[in-house]
Amino acid sequence: MAINVKLDTSGRRGKTVTMISNIQHNPQVIEKLEKQLKQKCGAGGTSYAKTIEIQGDHVDKVRNFLESEGYDVK
Repeated sequence: MAINVKLDTSGRRGKTVTMISNIQHNPQVIEKLEKQLKQKCGAGGTSYAKTIEIQGDHVDKVRNFLESEGYDVK
């Protein structure tokens, strides 16, 4: 199943967040991936359930990184 990467601003007072959702891994893998993405983008972020949020507009960087790691990105 493909990972979704999109930009989201709803409910954030106009602030932009890159949402990475539908990650089918265990929590430890998701936390490791979150740490790598935050370092790659130079931004803060968080993860919950099967979703990672990275602060700012980093859709292209995230999509390129995930594809280089072998993930199927939508």
